[in-house]
Amino acid sequence: MLYGIAAATTALLLSAVLAGLLRVPALRLGLVERRQRQRRVPLSGGLAVVLTTCLVALAGDRWGYAPLGDGVGALLPAAAAVAALGLVADVWRLKARFLLLGTAVAAAFVVPYGDTGPWAGALAVVWITFVALAFRSLDHADGVAGTVGVVTAFGAAACAALEVLDGVAVLLSVLAAALTGFLMHNWPPARVALGACGSLFAGFLLAAGAVTARAGGGAGEGAGVLFALTAVAAADAVLVAVARRLAGRPLLRGGPDHLAHRLRRLGLTPQGAVVVLGAAAFAGVLVGALVHTGWAGPRAVWWVAGGALAVVLGLLRVPVYGPPRARRSAYDVSRPRGARRRPRMSKARMYGPRRQSESLPVRPGSGDRRVGREASVQVSGSLRVRNG
Repeated sequence: MLYGIAAATTALLLSAVLAGLLRVPALRLGLVERRQRQRRVPLSGGLAVVLTTCLVALAGDRWGYAPLGDGVGALLPAAAAVAALGLVADVWRLKARFLLLGTAVAAAFVVPYGDTGPWAGALAVVWITFVALAFRSLDHADGVAGTVGVVTAFGAAACAALEVLDGVAVLLSVLAAALTGFLMHNWPPARVALGACGSLFAGFLLAAGAVTARAGGGAGEGAGVLFALTAVAAADAVLVAVARRLAGRPLLRGGPDHLAHRLRRLGLTPQGAVVVLGAAAFAGVLVGALVHTGWAGPRAVWWVAGGALAVVLGLLRVPVYGPPRARRSAYDVSRPRGARRRPRMSKARMYGPRRQSESLPVRPGSGDRRVGREASVQVSGSLRVRNG
């Protein structure tokens, strides 16, 4: 108990300090992400969370205060490998398919197949990969990934503690404390962000820890608990995928179409959107924990699923993409954007009879013969009177 409090306090303070110290090097190295109003946010928070979680957890295991055990001993290196892959993506803009493949390979090493069986274990690999990528998607708005991650980590740690998985419970508690320290710099307006490094690490660790806590239980009930624990991240991923599909946009093309962005379109402030999503995550985690302990029936998960579906369908009606741009002609492309187009001359004016003032000049004394610009126009008196 005392070690848990000391470990959480150390992780919180260390993460806050590291996130602040790594901010300046990230700015100098160009490790930033541009958000609304062209604001540059350093991606140093993820590295701070990863270092803090690994150092505090390994220190407890090394000194014997909180042995991680065999299962967690494989979980932490796999999560660190996913974080390293995310760091490479932050620096060199790695393609999404490599992130997907690397996360799936790491997830295949941490699933307890002896308790889940081969088929359920394969589904667990898919779920861990999906949640890790969904948490990366949550990091596109200030404060959302950190808040949802803290709530989910505490819920998964409680489930692990009830199954007497002390190593998993301590590891998830340390992660929750590290994310809380990170939130000191990520609360809107954010000064740092998780990036792919931190968001993949947090999502992978949360999903794998929850799968380990639920291993050995019923498959249907276990799937419901896992969904309830990560309902907000799953709803955000489904919302983005469906919206981009309906709009004809590429799935991997970024845009302001996530849960937090749509809530802000409805009039909420950035802080208000984070609070609303945090409350939704708490509701889902509470239902998942109650079903896991047996204090609520498995049907309670359907309320979470129905609420998530209603939110997705409702927020799909919020316009976020804007009207499509009209195609520009070849003449418009060659002109500068600020230049005005010359008005076209109508056919009546182009081919109609010319006025007297527009007729070609004639040479004096030559009648109606037209010669050029050397002679002036001779107008008779009667014509001058008629034309005023």
